[in-house]
Amino acid sequence: MLRLYDSRLSGNSWKIRILLSQLGLAYDRVTLDLQKGETRESAFRQISRFSRVPVLVLDDGRPIVESGAILLHLAQGTPYLPDDPYPRAEVTGWLFFEQADLQKAIAVPRVLHLHGLAHERQQDIERLQAEGYAGLEKLEQWLLGHAWLVGDHYTVADLALSAYVSLAGQGGYDMARFAGIREWLVRVHGQRGWVPLIPEDGQAARR
Repeated sequence: MLRLYDSRLSGNSWKIRILLSQLGLAYDRVTLDLQKGETRESAFRQISRFSRVPVLVLDDGRPIVESGAILLHLAQGTPYLPDDPYPRAEVTGWLFFEQADLQKAIAVPRVLHLHGLAHERQQDIERLQAEGYAGLEKLEQWLLGHAWLVGDHYTVADLALSAYVSLAGQGGYDMARFAGIREWLVRVHGQRGWVPLIPEDGQAARR
């Protein structure tokens, strides 16, 4: 069975859980505590060369690291990843854009707010938000003219970008200014198999 190593509040890990749900794939979930340094333990470092989540361990024991790589692997041969090389390249391009222009700029301010460090790190937050708003503006402009990021239906490009973008408000971003993004997120969250970051039933992760 597939095994997913993740953490409770990780947006990158959330992407993988959503796709696994949408594909109907069974998996064991191992949720690590980042505050306790569990990703730095030697046993985990043997399967994660960068000592970070998510990591998906395949049935044969081989690990895949980095959320984008995991998404592309799982989506192969499904409606969530085009077979045609050009739209597939467009999907990949959006995944690169998310990691380069949005992920850190949204994730770091979010972590600082969640851990009560926003006041003392305000200059860092403002710098990151300047980068993040620039990326969000690019996304907004595209979505004002397109229902989906690639083609005429939902793909892993939409999934990959929607995770951290939907969490941006937790990092102090004013998302009210992005009507196109807000409408797109409603469409993404309405997809079959979509799951929230924190399960509503509060069920603990399998260990």
